[in-house]
Amino acid sequence: MGINTQSDIAADLQIGPTSVGMVRIYVQADGIDLPLDFDPDEADEIAEELRSAAEAARALRAEGGKGGGKPGRKR
Repeated sequence: MGINTQSDIAADLQIGPTSVGMVRIYVQADGIDLPLDFDPDEADEIAEELRSAAEAARALRAEGGKGGGKPGRKR
């Protein structure tokens, strides 16, 4: 499955600090518990990548491209 492949998989996403000073992205789906820990600098880089991707997605929508989120995605 690639970045541009749609999926019907639903997942919960939680983001927050850990007690040891890391930033955790926690993904939970049917049968999957995936904690991903990043140091604060890495988390800043991920946040910038998310902002850039959101900006690019808005531009695609404005041009009439196929946009939209994944069906069934929960946050």
